[in-house]
Amino acid sequence: MARSTILVIDDEPNILKTVRTSLELEGFRVEVANNAGTGLAKVTEHDIDLVLLDVMMPGESGLDLLPKLRVASPTTVVVMMSGNATIETAVQATKGGAHDFVEKPLSGDKLLITVQNALQFARLSHEHQRQRGRVQADFAMVGRGAAMRAIFDKVSKTAPTTGRVLITGENGTGKELVARAIHEHSKRADGPFVKLNCAAIPSELIESELFGHEKGAFTGATQQRRGKFELADGGTLFLDEIGDMNPSAQAKVLRVLQENELERVGGAETIKVDVRVVAATNKDLAAEIAAHRFREDLYYRLAVVPIELPPLRARREDIPALAEHFLQQVCTDNGRKQKKLAPSAMTLIMQHEWPGNVRELKNVVERLAILTGDADVITEADVGDALPRVKAVKADFARGTPFKDLVAAAEREIIMAALEANDHHVSNTARELQLERSHLYKKMRALGIDHRADEDAS
Repeated sequence: MARSTILVIDDEPNILKTVRTSLELEGFRVEVANNAGTGLAKVTEHDIDLVLLDVMMPGESGLDLLPKLRVASPTTVVVMMSGNATIETAVQATKGGAHDFVEKPLSGDKLLITVQNALQFARLSHEHQRQRGRVQADFAMVGRGAAMRAIFDKVSKTAPTTGRVLITGENGTGKELVARAIHEHSKRADGPFVKLNCAAIPSELIESELFGHEKGAFTGATQQRRGKFELADGGTLFLDEIGDMNPSAQAKVLRVLQENELERVGGAETIKVDVRVVAATNKDLAAEIAAHRFREDLYYRLAVVPIELPPLRARREDIPALAEHFLQQVCTDNGRKQKKLAPSAMTLIMQHEWPGNVRELKNVVERLAILTGDADVITEADVGDALPRVKAVKADFARGTPFKDLVAAAEREIIMAALEANDHHVSNTARELQLERSHLYKKMRALGIDHRADEDAS
């Protein structure tokens, strides 16, 4: 990891020397300046991650310099330092864009903690901005056909409002991407985006995950913990696979949506929350309601704006743009020169059924980009190797393979494709294939399909 660069601006030589020595011993790159003008010049000339800025300096003060630093380098984090701190000064610094305000003298431990916290904030801020750009780029490339244009239109109208959204569709169609796009285009974009996969959490723990718990609330609750609703305060909570939530948790989620308040498990304090909920499922909730597995009142609270994502096979016109986008993305991420898909390769990709939808397409394109090495063009043969299922069955049939072996080979490929499309989550795969989980495990063992030890943790 690259070393962070810190600029210390202070008119006291002893402070400059002490802070510089302490930070360099911790492995940081350190620049120093003894006045505002030199400090501003260094921010302009160097790539500075963090500025430690003294408030009181002769001539131009730190408070006067602060807005200039924010203009010169908006991504640089500034921590103000003062030996004569007042509440008014701290408030003024914070309003001016300072990340933190600390009193001098700074001990070694206090200095290091302040610097580490500020740099962590900078990294998280940069990652948030990077993710925001990636989400917007990905969402813009999800599709250009009529079906996706209608979804774009609905998202653009819904995102700036407070309306809750229920996203439905098969696994791999991009439900989380749509949820993130709604968040990023909303008034809550600077707030947290918190997600919870309801299918991946055991039913006895789901309420603790959602609402948090107090110390001693149950065996293993050794300390107080905030739940997803609290963590998402001021932002968006994405409840994925909400159709798998148990009835008890459904009732408590309904109450939070109605009253904007909750109690942690084992607690009596009522906590107010301001959260926009976006939910998603691959289940038919109308059927779940009819079977009394999902609350009808919760459905209507969630589905203020319903968005249904079509499977990739129903919008084949979007496949070329998606494939090219993912190819460019993976080459950029891996520092490789850009590749192209040969027309015949694209034709083969267009003909595939894509049971895993966009997720499977992205996975296959990434595999192609990596395995074709330094080749400039991905050929039909390359794609055929990445999608060998139909070809393999035809070849076996031509050699007179017994019918039962053909069936076993087809079953194996179908199960492997479904596992891949579901990130090797066996429970989700079983639901998609409409098999009992135990029966799927039995099939996998019989067909020699290995499964990961952590497959149900994701």
